[in-house]
Amino acid sequence: MEARLYFEPEIKRLVSLKEAIRAVEDAFAAYNSGRAVLPGVINLDLPAFQGEVHVKAAYIEGEDYYVIKIASGFYRNPERGLPVGNGLMQVFEARTGQLAAILFDRGYLTELRTAAAGAVAARYLARSSIDKVAVIGSGFQARFQLRALTEVRNFKQVAVWSRHPENVRRYIEEMSAIFPGVAFLQAESAEGAVREADLVITATPSRQPIVRAEWLKPGVHITAMGSDGPEKQELYPEVLARTDRLFCDSIAQCRRLGEVHHALEAGLIDEKKITGELGEIILGRKPGRQANHEVTVADLTGLGVQDAAVAGLFLHLARENRPHGC
Repeated sequence: MEARLYFEPEIKRLVSLKEAIRAVEDAFAAYNSGRAVLPGVINLDLPAFQGEVHVKAAYIEGEDYYVIKIASGFYRNPERGLPVGNGLMQVFEARTGQLAAILFDRGYLTELRTAAAGAVAARYLARSSIDKVAVIGSGFQARFQLRALTEVRNFKQVAVWSRHPENVRRYIEEMSAIFPGVAFLQAESAEGAVREADLVITATPSRQPIVRAEWLKPGVHITAMGSDGPEKQELYPEVLARTDRLFCDSIAQCRRLGEVHHALEAGLIDEKKITGELGEIILGRKPGRQANHEVTVADLTGLGVQDAAVAGLFLHLARENRPHGC
């Protein structure tokens, strides 16, 4: 049987954020149930072009497919009129190893599953009632993260900051049209965005920390998802030292790649500071937020099991929508 090829327009049409959030939540549970098989991440950096490539793979036991995903970010691309992100997923039959499909999604499913992971973190760690959200970053993932957040929380105000004010203006223009009931503000500084925020999303490729501990008010939740390589960092280590509850998507991976990696290296936390993994909350093995005053952090480095989940979701939807006889 020949492998099927799918392209970005069909993938975007079939997979919704709500479905992706459900699939990623199930994937976190599978990871902490011991049902996920995944190797370490392969990182390829091309500093001369401000480019990075990540290769991730995973199989969830009991599922029909395993997935190998290649995703890239080339941060000079906007100057060339090109998108920052690109990539594809290769889907293989788990029983035979035969190639079943190639998803030419140009990185869309990676953006989607990363945002879904942020929504899952907010569902279990953010206060149930929030007012102000701070978004650090103004790229595609900053857009996806906010859209995903609306699936699990209501809010009234969003303060946005990035190192590129012109991008922030475009971000606010686009997102205001999507969410007319939300007030969007262009913050003059990262501090101005973060102070008084009930929830902070960091979605940048920064290699220098941005968010400081003294800016955080009691009860804030931080979803930090930009530090997916050992040189990336968005939070000062003091943020993690101040945190009441610190959760990772994968402790083992965050030790090598995430904000946890930098805080451990700086000696400001030890491993006892790490409360657990998101999948443990989902499975009921550990509690999430326990009180409104707690400062919580989710360190998200991105797991191949998330890619396997959204790829499997797409193929299921594609089969359901396939004309009879095809």
